[in-house]
Amino acid sequence: MNNNTFCVIMAGGVGTRFWPMSRRNLPKQFLDILGTGKSFIRSTYERFLPLVPRENFLVVTNQAYRSLVQEHIPELTPDQILCEPIGRNTAPAIAYAAHTLRKRCKDALMVVTPSDHLILNEADFQVAIKDCLEFVAENDALMTVGIEPSRPDTGYGYLQKSDTNVISRVKCFTEKPALEIAQAFVDCGEFVWNSGLFVWSIDSIMKAFETYLPEHHALFTAADDALGTEREAEVMEQVFVESRSISIDYGIMEKADNVYVRCSDFGWSDVGTWGSMYQLSDKDRNQNMRSHDGCYTYDTHQSIVSVPDGKVAVVKGLQDYIVVDTADVLLICPRSDEQSIKKYIDDVRFDKGEKYV
Repeated sequence: MNNNTFCVIMAGGVGTRFWPMSRRNLPKQFLDILGTGKSFIRSTYERFLPLVPRENFLVVTNQAYRSLVQEHIPELTPDQILCEPIGRNTAPAIAYAAHTLRKRCKDALMVVTPSDHLILNEADFQVAIKDCLEFVAENDALMTVGIEPSRPDTGYGYLQKSDTNVISRVKCFTEKPALEIAQAFVDCGEFVWNSGLFVWSIDSIMKAFETYLPEHHALFTAADDALGTEREAEVMEQVFVESRSISIDYGIMEKADNVYVRCSDFGWSDVGTWGSMYQLSDKDRNQNMRSHDGCYTYDTHQSIVSVPDGKVAVVKGLQDYIVVDTADVLLICPRSDEQSIKKYIDDVRFDKGEKYV
């Protein structure tokens, strides 16, 4: 285990696509949606422990979720939790973490991971991360972990490889292509899914910010002296207010000429929607995913039925539906309409305020 290896867990998202189970006050990363006995963020932390010393973790999250992070990962000290005063997408969050790490270890190697993904084969996963760390230690490279596609999924970003090696230079990014294009990508064999896992050295990511997002680089560099002091929260609030909201993919990865991908197949899913959870979950003989034994289904097929423990649900006559009941919200919609969940949330927020979102 290398003492200059750090893991940054990105945990600031709200997880709206899993509404009404995932809510603003308790988002997806703090839930055990798959029934594993652990929340997503806890599983993420434990997945990296064989690779990263406990003291070398950082979690970047919303200020409102600080106590939740401490609850789910009590091993962290307060200075290992970086709180965004407002959400500004992934580029400012990663800049905050990178500047913090540079102050702690000038030759740091930095792994950036989402907090809410599923990895089925953790041994293969750890081999892939080790390969990435070895590569960025020797090369000025921005690494991403690519997943061999199993289907033409339109909800993922795609990376085009330049050759057939396990580690390959990336030729181009394509974000969430139409079905026909996604099918062509899968058929040609040159494309992998973008997992959202990144690995680089502090020097490489700092140079990338300076080159491709100079305004962010200037803002965070000007705030360096405040990091680790009593002024940090106040200064970061102003920095984030002034920072343009942009993802690391759009801001840097799609522009840089030193992006590489480590191709992998370790049973990955971002578990990003009810549909993806349906694909991963156990199902009954009618291909229904039911949250517990209190869900009774009749003449119902290929549907999701999730209700709280201790509650009985009887569902009849549905085909390809999502039925999710919580203490105060009931969602019933076709599985094919799950992309409309954000619209449903907006309508509820407009009529009822924030209470139900």
